[in-house]
Amino acid sequence: PGDLIEIKRRGYQHWALYVGYGYVIHLTPVDENAPLLAVSSVTLLTRKAKVRKQLLKEVAGNDDWDVNNKYDCYRSPFPMEEIIRRAERWIDRVVPYRLFLNNCEHFVTKLRYGQAVSRQVS
Repeated sequence: PGDLIEIKRRGYQHWALYVGYGYVIHLTPVDENAPLLAVSSVTLLTRKAKVRKQLLKEVAGNDDWDVNNKYDCYRSPFPMEEIIRRAERWIDRVVPYRLFLNNCEHFVTKLRYGQAVSRQVS
């Protein structure tokens, strides 16, 4: 629990935070019928996302995924209990989503380290 999960989608990575018992917390489109939060979509420059808690196997589907705490060598993560507490208070909230400023990787790194980071858009 508290680890960053990198899900390898076609052309981009989706990020989630593992919270235990097979569940992750991550960002999803507000409109369930909207396309996935994909880098290839220009419409994602400004939109909203909903924070959801779902089973990792449902979020990843057939895509490969890994634990990737790649920023641990640069930043100190909060204690695991604090990461989970911080994450769970966001469940079901609607948040701004901006591909280059506030994406799914920014969201989970803010929960783990207290600072939003995303190298995939740098």
